[in-house]
Amino acid sequence: MSEINVTPFVDVMLVLLIVFMVTAPLLTVGIPVDLPKVKASALTDQKDPLEITVKIGGEVYLGESRVEVENLIPRLNAITKLNKEARIYVRGDRVVAYGRIMEIMSLVNSAGYIKVALVTENPKGN
Repeated sequence: MSEINVTPFVDVMLVLLIVFMVTAPLLTVGIPVDLPKVKASALTDQKDPLEITVKIGGEVYLGESRVEVENLIPRLNAITKLNKEARIYVRGDRVVAYGRIMEIMSLVNSAGYIKVALVTENPKGN
């Protein structure tokens, strides 16, 4: 037989695919929030963005640590080392008041950060 048998290779690749499909949702880090669902294209970026999360009660988290609103900008400046080009994602629970999300976004924007974006989920049907 002069051909290479690729069946074991395909079997291993399918098993790896299943393992990655199962573990990928577990690797997402952050504060659990119920994001709004919209139809929009996803942003692509090489660097990991900073995430600001606004929970149902209005609590604000920078990454995974809770932060008071008045301490948000000093902590953000310390993490980004005053890099105003840093990408910042604002995640807000879908039942949080729009004004609260905009308050956080305007606070970040007034500090000079220009790459601020909202995070949403795509609807399950699409």
